[in-house]
Amino acid sequence: MALIARVFPRGCEIKARCGTLWDLSLLIGISGKRGKAPFWGQHLVFKTSLANIMPSNTMSAMPAPASPSCILECISSHDAEPQVRFDSWRERAHQWVEMLPPSPDAALDAELRMLRGANSFFGSMRSSAYETRAAPHRLTHAPDMVILTLVQGGEVLHNGAPGEQQRIGAGALGLYDPRKLGSYRWDHNSREAFLALPRSDVLLALGCDPDPLPVGLERGALAPALTSQFNHLTLLMRQPHALDTEEFADLLENTRSLALLMLRNLGRNGLKVDAGREDQDLDAGRRTAALRFMEQEAHRHDLDAAAVAHGANCSRTRLYAAFAARNETVMGALRELRLQRAKGLIEKTPRLHVGSLAWRCGFSDQSGFSKLFRSRFGMLPSEWHQRTWAYSSHGDTPQS
Repeated sequence: MALIARVFPRGCEIKARCGTLWDLSLLIGISGKRGKAPFWGQHLVFKTSLANIMPSNTMSAMPAPASPSCILECISSHDAEPQVRFDSWRERAHQWVEMLPPSPDAALDAELRMLRGANSFFGSMRSSAYETRAAPHRLTHAPDMVILTLVQGGEVLHNGAPGEQQRIGAGALGLYDPRKLGSYRWDHNSREAFLALPRSDVLLALGCDPDPLPVGLERGALAPALTSQFNHLTLLMRQPHALDTEEFADLLENTRSLALLMLRNLGRNGLKVDAGREDQDLDAGRRTAALRFMEQEAHRHDLDAAAVAHGANCSRTRLYAAFAARNETVMGALRELRLQRAKGLIEKTPRLHVGSLAWRCGFSDQSGFSKLFRSRFGMLPSEWHQRTWAYSSHGDTPQS
């Protein structure tokens, strides 16, 4: 009955006679009222042994129970009225983490499909933007699980420690521990698929304790196969009548087996490939985020390293290290970006006003801009403009 307590939200009343199959669509009290969160959508079947709730003499006369089947659930934030939608979704969809209230002008729109088995469960979620964070008090009676997650769409901002944030994009496959402190901020219309596995199975497969988590897995040899399996199972869960309950159960077990096989392969070949490579990946991610922010804000004359670090969601120390790994500096990269933008505008503009161009590209001093431009491209902006438009009549441009 412990599994039943995890599956059903508080407030749902279950009544059944002794038997083998329970049709949960008949047993669950369907209600839109607060405190009775409904399941909806599909025919749900649950098989379990009644040894813990039936007298031993009764059980001895009953045939051996069938092997455990699986449960298909589909819940939506729109099952509840708008005034209780957030509380309802938080209790039903986020049992292991704390969901933070969205901004007042952000409407909650989310859907979760779950396939629960005896020793694992698979889920797919689509949602509007919101944030969750670790909540140890919500794990008191929770099973000890580790979550294997595939980001199918959108972007996730993971904050594992103060000043240490990581952007996780579509296609990323990671192993996460709900007991570890941190927060996750999901983009609007983000999509994920996840598989919850017992921690003991994960540790046995890896051959070690993966601390700290999360661990990026997309470089693993079997990661493409598992990604394909996750995506296909997500599609099948949207077509519940395509498979019967036993076929869903077999598919869930195959997904679990493939995931553990991938983890065994990863453990055998070195969990993190090497620590240096992981650091390189983090540096590359921070640098990419910083350059994206610079592209958007290069016109600002007050843009400095502190502002760029804030825009890239990392500390200045981490930002400096990310660029130093490429033998670059933060402000040097910003200057190059601005100069390249200025050169591009010169080549597209028949009439040139150097002062206006410099200001538009983030340079507050026209003379300083001209010197930097000549140092980089070998000509003054006016000379580059003249030569560019002279070449344009021949279908050519000067080389940078």
